Amino acid sequence: MRIRSLGVIDDAVVELSPGFTAVTGETGAGKTMVVTSLGLLLGGRADPALVRIGAKSAVVEGRISVGPQAPAAVRAEEAGAELDDGALLISRTLSAEGRSRAHVGGRSVPVGLLAELADDLVAVHGQTDQQGLLRPARQRQALDRYAGDTVAVPLAKYTAAHRRLRAVAIELDELTTRARERSQEADLLRFGLDEIAAAEPQPGEDTELAAEAERLGHAEALASAATLAHAALAGNPEDPEGVDATTLVAGAHRALEAVRSHDRELAGLAERIGEIGILMADVAGELAGYADGLDADPLRLAAVEERRAALNHLTRKYGQDIAAVLAWAEESAARLSELDGDDDRIGELTAERDALRTELGELAQTLTDARTESAKRFADAVTAELAELAMPHARVTVEIRQTEVAEDADGIEVGGRTVAYGPAGADEVELLLAPHPGAPPRPIAKGASGGELSRVMLAVEVVFAGSDPVPTYLFDEVDAGVGGKAAVEVGRRLARLAKSAQVVVVTHLPQVAAFADRQLLVAKTNDGSVTRSGVTVLEGEERVRELSRMLAGQEDSETARAHAEELLETARTGN
Repeated sequence: MRIRSLGVIDDAVVELSPGFTAVTGETGAGKTMVVTSLGLLLGGRADPALVRIGAKSAVVEGRISVGPQAPAAVRAEEAGAELDDGALLISRTLSAEGRSRAHVGGRSVPVGLLAELADDLVAVHGQTDQQGLLRPARQRQALDRYAGDTVAVPLAKYTAAHRRLRAVAIELDELTTRARERSQEADLLRFGLDEIAAAEPQPGEDTELAAEAERLGHAEALASAATLAHAALAGNPEDPEGVDATTLVAGAHRALEAVRSHDRELAGLAERIGEIGILMADVAGELAGYADGLDADPLRLAAVEERRAALNHLTRKYGQDIAAVLAWAEESAARLSELDGDDDRIGELTAERDALRTELGELAQTLTDARTESAKRFADAVTAELAELAMPHARVTVEIRQTEVAEDADGIEVGGRTVAYGPAGADEVELLLAPHPGAPPRPIAKGASGGELSRVMLAVEVVFAGSDPVPTYLFDEVDAGVGGKAAVEVGRRLARLAKSAQVVVVTHLPQVAAFADRQLLVAKTNDGSVTRSGVTVLEGEERVRELSRMLAGQEDSETARAHAEELLETARTGN
C-alpha cells in the first residue's frame, strides 16, 4: 500500500509479507493508520477528519495479488476493471471536504464495489469486533457465520416466512382495530350509491336537460323570431302585397338567366344567385317546421326543472357534473366491495397467520438443531485454540436456549413449548467459559479476566479465520491484555495460521512480533509526521533493537537485547 496525507502519515509505502507481517511502533506513531488505510481500500467509511492537516486530500493505493478466477477478480472485471499482471490495483481518494472517489483496475467505480470485493479479499479482526462479540446477538451471528449453509439455508427460509408473518399481522391489526371506522365508511358509501341508483342518471343527461330547459323557457320568443324570419324569406300569406327575399332573389335570377348566354362571367353569377335561392328556400322551410314544432308546454318545462333539481342534488354531493358522479359511483362500488369483504379477508389472514406460525415453529426447530450441532464443533475448536494460547484447562461451551411465553402470547411452538421468536429464529446464543476445572461455565464477559478475555476473543477470531475463505487476515491489537508466556503462544498461533494465509498483525507485544516473517516499524520524524522512510522493514540488528525497545523501552539494554535475541530464536525454532 501507498498512503499519502492520511492522519500522521505524510507519504509512506507499506509492503506486506506473503506470510506473517507484524506492524510495530511507539504509541501514536501511526500503526492504526495502516489498519485505517486498508479499511478505506475495502470500502470503509470515509471520515474527512482523517485527511492530514494542510492537505487537500488523502490517497490510499493498494496492489493486491489475486488469481484470475478468484471471485474478487471476476467481480472487478464485471465492473470494467483490468488486472495488472495478476494483481488488482485499488485506490481511494478522500478530500478534506468529505468527497470520496474509488478506482479499481483503472476504472472509476462506486465505493460500494470496494465493500463487495472486501468480502473475498480480507477479513479484519480488531478490538471493536471483540467487544461486539460480548453481546449475545453478535454471538448468535458469529455462530451462524461459522455454521455456514447448514444454518444459512433454513435461516433464509425462516426470514422470508417471518417477514410475511409481520405483513399479515399488520394487515390483520388494521382490519380489526379499524372495524368501526370501516363500517361507517361502508354505510356512507352504500347510502350514496343508493341515492345515485334511485336517480338513475345517464351520461350527458345534465347537459341535455339544461339545453331543453333553456329552449322551453323562451319558447314564445323563439317561435316569434322563427315566424318573422320565415315571413322575411318566404312572405306572409296574410299580406299578399308584401315583398319577401325569396321573390326578390328569384327576380334577380330570372333577369340574369335571360342574358347569361352572352357572357360567361354573368352566367357564373346567375348560378350563384340560383344557389342562394335554393338555400333560402331550404332555410325558410326549416324555419316553418321549427315554429310549428316548438312546444311551449309548461308541464314539460316543470318536469325538466324537477329532473334537473334531482341531478343537481347528486352533483352537489358526489361530483361537479353527472360524469363525475358516475365515476364516483364506480370507484365507491369497488371500495364497498372491498370493505364488505373484510370479514372474509380477516378469516383468510387469520388462517395464513396460523399456518405461518406453524411453519416458523418447524423452521425454528431446524435452526436450533443446526446451531446445536455447529455450536459443539465451534466450542471444541475454540477450546482447542485456548489450549494453544496457554489456557490448557479452559473450556468454552455455547448455550442455546429459548424463552417460554404464555400460550395466548405472541409466540411460536418449538419442541412442544410456546417460545418467543424474532427475525433470526427463537434461539438465544451465549458463549460460556470455564477457565479451569471445577469452575462453573459463565458468560465470557463475566467469567474471564482481562488477559483471559483477550485470549478467548483471539481464539474465536482464529476459529473464524479458519472458516472464512479469504486469503488475508488483519488482526488489530487483538492481543491487548495478554503478556508473558500467553503472549508467546499468541505469536506462535498466529505464525501457524500464516502458513495457510497471509496474516497482518498490528501489535505492541514483542513476543508476537518475534514470530513474524517480516516486521515493519512505523516511526515519526521530528516534525511528528510519518514520511516515505517512516515505514521500514526491520532486519538483523534493527529488529533486535526494536524488540528490545518493545520489551524494556530501551533499545541498548543488554538484558533486553539478550531477551529479544532469545525470542527470535524461540520463534525460529518453535514454529
